[in-house]
Amino acid sequence: MVQSILPEFLLASEDMRSEPFGSGLINSTWRIYNNQAEYILQKINTSVFQHPHFIAENVRKIADYLNKKYPDYQIVVPIKTRTNQELAFVEGDGYYRLVPFVKGSHTLNVVNTPEEAYEAAKQFGKFTALLSGMDARELHNTIPDFHNLRLRYDQFQQSLKKGNQERIAAAAGAVRYIQEQVSIVEEFDAICNNPEFKIRVMHHDTKINNVLLDNNKKGICVIDLDTVMPGYFISDAGDMLRTYLSPASEEETDLSKNSIREDIFSAIVRGYMEEMKAVLTPAEKAAFVYAGKFMIYMQAIRFLADHFNNDVYYGARYKGHNYNRAMNQIDLLQKLIAKEKILLGILNKYI
Repeated sequence: MVQSILPEFLLASEDMRSEPFGSGLINSTWRIYNNQAEYILQKINTSVFQHPHFIAENVRKIADYLNKKYPDYQIVVPIKTRTNQELAFVEGDGYYRLVPFVKGSHTLNVVNTPEEAYEAAKQFGKFTALLSGMDARELHNTIPDFHNLRLRYDQFQQSLKKGNQERIAAAAGAVRYIQEQVSIVEEFDAICNNPEFKIRVMHHDTKINNVLLDNNKKGICVIDLDTVMPGYFISDAGDMLRTYLSPASEEETDLSKNSIREDIFSAIVRGYMEEMKAVLTPAEKAAFVYAGKFMIYMQAIRFLADHFNNDVYYGARYKGHNYNRAMNQIDLLQKLIAKEKILLGILNKYI
């Protein structure tokens, strides 16, 4: 199927070779080679992105804005099809898009050093800062309520009523902890009603592998713009804290490997604030550590709810997979809260 889709982008399939690419869990991705040219081909997961054209329209609007206002900023945009569209549709198969591979670039899957955290945070901050003059309401919500913590908490409560009662009983300690931390949800509700927190154009998926780095490990730009939509800054800051601070991933079951690296936190804040300090309001800056609690807590309840719902959303590679993911995130949240005063002290140096 990969070879057969290439003519839609005016590429001769007989001159191409392809290989699976990246570690993303949502879209299927291939690297395409054609003599000296290289491309990235992706098949859009329409179970997650139910309106693929919303993504295409958002990326086009963002690219037009940046090209007009900041022509030196590098943004990776789709190559048009033979019918001048951003997406190619194959009947019975789905939607595909093709983007150029940026030569001399690479991505990382794990943050190992403060320098890597700094470069990534700076690129995500720069992306949002450059788009701060754009009306976020012009963009579609490609995943409605993606980071709506109140909705996620209500869904968790519903899973306790309708989910697998055997699993719920066995996870009583986790359930109790999640409910004891409901103040995180209440603070989110307050943010939604606070005009000091602005609806901005946010990336919403700020993992390290969504930043292109050059051969000197310096940031080039951010990629994977599928989830760029209106939102609060806590989404981007929170996802960086959730995925950069600990050397262990959410898949780790040895919770002793989870930790909150203060030097990584400092690097994230420094890189992000270099670009966003003049953009964020005082209330937003003060909520940087909360952003980490917000995102870790939300991911914990999503994993736990899916475990109770018999793994219908994330799936499970083994029995108890989503329970283990939830316990990993609960452990990370506990360790973040334990260091909250230290992290606030670091934050205050930069704001």
